[in-house]
Amino acid sequence: MTTWLDDAVIYQIFLPSFADSDGDGIGDLRGAIAHLDHLAELGIDTVWFNPCFASPFRDAGYDVADYLRIAPRYGSNTDMERFIGEAGKRGIRVLLDLVAGHTSVDHPWFQASAQDETDDRYIWSDCPGEGFVPSPGPRPGYYLKNFFDEQPALNFGYARLNPSEPWRRSVDAPGPRKNLDALFEIMDYWLSRAVAGFRVDMAYSLVKDDEGFDATVALWAELSARVKAAHPHAVLVPENDHRLAPGKGAAAGFDADFFLVIEKAHGLLFNNGGAGTLSTLPDHSACYFDATAPDPETTLGDFLTRWQAHQDGSGGHRLVVLPTSDHDYSRLNTAPRTPRELGAAFTFLLTWGSVPSIYYGEEIGMRYLTGLPVHEGSQWSPGFNRAGCRSPMQWNNRQPNAGFSTAPAEKIYLPQDPEPDRPAVAQQLGEPSSTLERVRRLLAVRRTTPELRTTAATTVLTAGYPFVYRRGERHLVVVNPSGTVRELTLPELRGLTARPLEADGVVLADGGTVTVAPFGYGVFEIVRAGGLVV
Repeated sequence: MTTWLDDAVIYQIFLPSFADSDGDGIGDLRGAIAHLDHLAELGIDTVWFNPCFASPFRDAGYDVADYLRIAPRYGSNTDMERFIGEAGKRGIRVLLDLVAGHTSVDHPWFQASAQDETDDRYIWSDCPGEGFVPSPGPRPGYYLKNFFDEQPALNFGYARLNPSEPWRRSVDAPGPRKNLDALFEIMDYWLSRAVAGFRVDMAYSLVKDDEGFDATVALWAELSARVKAAHPHAVLVPENDHRLAPGKGAAAGFDADFFLVIEKAHGLLFNNGGAGTLSTLPDHSACYFDATAPDPETTLGDFLTRWQAHQDGSGGHRLVVLPTSDHDYSRLNTAPRTPRELGAAFTFLLTWGSVPSIYYGEEIGMRYLTGLPVHEGSQWSPGFNRAGCRSPMQWNNRQPNAGFSTAPAEKIYLPQDPEPDRPAVAQQLGEPSSTLERVRRLLAVRRTTPELRTTAATTVLTAGYPFVYRRGERHLVVVNPSGTVRELTLPELRGLTARPLEADGVVLADGGTVTVAPFGYGVFEIVRAGGLVV
């Protein structure tokens, strides 16, 4: 079924780092409202907020203490409704991040469960085990965590029961059913306030010991059906699990899949290791959009194989959200990558046929920063501090803190890029060669060219450096992420000419010869030699 998501361009806002309106050093909703025109002029039509609910912020808000109340540091529920209203006036929808599988230990549900041995909203055991944490209250025993110790797993049941582990409950037990109903109530509350949908954190973590995720898929299928019956235009997008088989997302009722960890696809394209190496993340040692990639044909070929397998396994045409990066991953502009290289990456992202998701600051080429302090659970492992991709937005280089906040520099959420040439919105506006203006032009081309969005067919003409593909029948895309000139001849282009819609460093000559400068890119409308559209 076609939804508004088919044509969407998502912009992810990590709220504490976006814009501070009250000078406390932490971004907030009123600050975000003040910059809605920036998003509208960029060409964004959907905002995804990281969790902004009441929380002790031991994990940057992914430890929720009240799903129905905006965290006071960000404002109020009224501020959220105002953001939604002001965004709507500009044609921008809002997705909230739903932490479905766990809460904070500070949530009243958990506080009650830690007092009552008959409460089964969480998973409790009489004996220690992997992932179990000692009870913090009078209730004896141990609770199962989902991520950090302070994030107890909500009980949605086990796919398999085990007599030696009597704490396991079936998915239709009272506690799991109560939690499922609570998820619907949370979603219904915000959808009734004009939220457009949810990105679901750790969506496939709900049912435990669920090899193949069949029980979890059935749970989401039931829940999504209830949501769509009450709110037909709502969309649900899961954070995918890398072990997930193609087709599971569609069976679960999700409107798209999310190519970040799934099948290592994001790592094959963009991520070049700035976030460190962790066994649960993709191999970042080399990727296609890295000028030093040792074997781009293999890297790109691997991505294309995984992409096609996912499409085939999902019924032939499946919406996939493809991000530049996010709050857990290093940014596009991570050393040794430079801003010069970003045009090719954005050209691919905005024309491939996925639903693009742009992480805040990527549109100006904000750098991934190393050496930042650990803050609000940013340290995932000894070698992986996520703070480097969460530094405050750089609006201009005239005001303190790059226009992010009037607070003293030592009080802002995280330190900012200290370099004098750090990218900023104001400095890039109107500068044709800037990352911001390139992204704005590419988004304008996408917006006015339906074949570059999600429904037209994609035909790969050559995979390597350069990468050349056709969208539909009338549009050609060329990208060269390498640092050297690349040339090839494509028989498919003989006898045709092409009108550039947005290009830099690409020459299409008679006879089908394509020459691409280092880091060149181009989006073209194909025409016949006589000027007739094919």
